[in-house]
Amino acid sequence: MGWFSKKKEQKKQKEQDNPEVRPGGVFMVQLLMKEPCAIPPREQMEEVLSRYLGKVEAFGGEKPEREFAGFAALDHIVEFEDGKKPVLLSVMGCQSFQAEQIDEMKRSQMWDRMEDGSQTFCRDHLEDYKYAVLAHDMLGGGMESQERANMLMDYLEALLELYPSCEAVYFVNSGRLVLAEKIRRKESTGLDRYVHFAVNARFFNISGTEDSVVDTLGLSLLYIEDLQYHFHGMDPDWVVRHAYSMASYLLKNNAPIKDGDTIDGVEDGQLRQDIQWKCHFENALVKPERVVLDVCMGEFASGSRG
Repeated sequence: MGWFSKKKEQKKQKEQDNPEVRPGGVFMVQLLMKEPCAIPPREQMEEVLSRYLGKVEAFGGEKPEREFAGFAALDHIVEFEDGKKPVLLSVMGCQSFQAEQIDEMKRSQMWDRMEDGSQTFCRDHLEDYKYAVLAHDMLGGGMESQERANMLMDYLEALLELYPSCEAVYFVNSGRLVLAEKIRRKESTGLDRYVHFAVNARFFNISGTEDSVVDTLGLSLLYIEDLQYHFHGMDPDWVVRHAYSMASYLLKNNAPIKDGDTIDGVEDGQLRQDIQWKCHFENALVKPERVVLDVCMGEFASGSRG
């Protein structure tokens, strides 16, 4: 079932107006740092970007103090009705960053898993960052999902080489905050990079109940429905791991799950083929408003499915 089925058309306009969930929308990241910095020289940017992305062609200002740098990624071409065009990549000049402009709901979901399996709230350091460089793509929504995911992560790795003072990356589309060194270590490869960095698995307790919700943000940018789990009685960490595993499966297999299909469930933190959870496309329980792939977790499921 695609984005433009009759059911999803009901929410299409709202999704298009919201950069967090707009299918195929503009990918945006903020490179966060403690001190201001200049945009690197044009020649340096061309050299680094070309190593990661293939041939690029600069457009925009040329002075070191310029406030914008743009590049056409000539090896990443999108076909439109009026012809073929390269994806455009833009980097804005360094601006002041105010952490309080990110609302509390987004800040509450800025956590990450450490190498020892523990979790850390990245937001604890958010106030340390006083400056940000905004980078984004244009026309990328016309790309095939896997190609775009790889291109965006190549772009991000190039940016982190160009901006060595960057200490954290804020993924505007999903609200994810990732320490830059985690990305620079390049422990994730291929499409896993997009899932591990750009997709945000969020966790919410529902007030006055024993129910919880885990959902994702970030897949919709690639025309893949985000996931949702409404449940009780299971370790939420197991559900988060399942969500990231499912996100990776959907991206690597071109979103093969259809309305009513079943997937392997979880018992004691392990995937079990003899436990099947049914999937349906539903309206999201938690904002932003959008259509999600809801996973009904059998005996652990909460609420009703429409």
